Amino acid sequence: MLELVTSPWLADPDVVAPGTVRAVVRDSWSRAEQSQLDPDRMLSPLLFESSELNEYRQAHPLAQMMPVIRKLLVRDADNDSGMLVAVGDAMGRLLWVEGDQGLKSKAESMMFVEGSDWSESVAGTSAPGTALALDHAIQIRRDEHFNRLVHAWSCTAVPVHDPETKAIIGVIDITGGDQAVDRHTMPLVEATAHAVETELMVSRLRNRDSKPSTSSKFVLFNNLPSSAKNKAARATMHILGRDTALVTIEDRSIELTQRHAEIMTLLAWNRSGLSAERLSELLWGDSSFTSRLRAEMVRLRKLLDKFHPGIAPESKPYRLPEQVEIDAQQVVALLDRGAHRAALSAFRGALLPDSVSPGIEEIREEVRLHLRESLLNDASVEVLMDYANTEQGLDDLDVWHQVLKMLPAKSPKRSHVVAHVENLVFVQGS
Repeated sequence: MLELVTSPWLADPDVVAPGTVRAVVRDSWSRAEQSQLDPDRMLSPLLFESSELNEYRQAHPLAQMMPVIRKLLVRDADNDSGMLVAVGDAMGRLLWVEGDQGLKSKAESMMFVEGSDWSESVAGTSAPGTALALDHAIQIRRDEHFNRLVHAWSCTAVPVHDPETKAIIGVIDITGGDQAVDRHTMPLVEATAHAVETELMVSRLRNRDSKPSTSSKFVLFNNLPSSAKNKAARATMHILGRDTALVTIEDRSIELTQRHAEIMTLLAWNRSGLSAERLSELLWGDSSFTSRLRAEMVRLRKLLDKFHPGIAPESKPYRLPEQVEIDAQQVVALLDRGAHRAALSAFRGALLPDSVSPGIEEIREEVRLHLRESLLNDASVEVLMDYANTEQGLDDLDVWHQVLKMLPAKSPKRSHVVAHVENLVFVQGS
């Protein structure tokens, strides 16, 4: 009879006394804190557009192994399983997320979607990111996640290695409820990773005579599209629901003043660049303020060059290098992909709400309307109702009318919605 051996990486509630935190989790939390991650304001960034993701996935060595993974794991993660199977690259970026479609839609709210970054330095403690950071299998249960948005979920992940160089080439993860971290899940995922590594070696031996052997690190880097290479170290600027900007790149962050945030936002929104006169007009409503703009630009460049060389604005015309994205652009990208739940979660509030710069006011309204129209026309009733209860949707009669129209006749939520609609009609009609 086999004896069950417990592991410090296994999220077994019987292994650790109630109220205590496993050392492996505590150490991961410490790394997240050192990276200045905020557990209440974290959302994994979307690093790939659809075309870029498809191009990168096709070139990734795990692409040819997906039939093996689907046979061993995804086949059992059907629409009633309550389980998702995710496959990521060595940097923690999710390339495939498959399984229970209803759960996949819910996972959008925490940005657990294809193309998002779940490395530990960005997403904090999670099975995919921490497994890669430690280079071994791990289970993370509910509130062991550093990000409080993920506390309803549990996950098991195992790194995948190149069979010859032993370098990490990716990660396989199962995410869901408590069943995602039961005693049988880790051996199953470990067996799948071993099968993938074995099949990679067999495939390589078959092709050795016709194709020279190449290390996985070379394959991963040289098959990466140029746009994706840049995104590996891309800076993200957070301006939604903030009066200042928080710029994050890799494991470092810096806060910019409102004026500098306005400049960076306008340049991020106008990728082809802006003349000094046009940028002055968008900032102050006057194209003649170019001297004032140049003084601000000198201060901004000095600050950013000290923080991270390569992300400061360029000139003639003024423009940002490709390594800078803003969170508002990610919201728009998610909406365009139909990921409404993820877009709503990523929308942390109005863009630089206290700014009165004409250009910022225009962008703020553009993002607000894009979110509103996309949700109003295409979102599920659950997502639309979540939006209706935000600051932007609370007084929007059209949104509440649409919620009422979409709710089933016997829904217990109808009475609340009807009362809110009647109150809005009374207030707005008076």
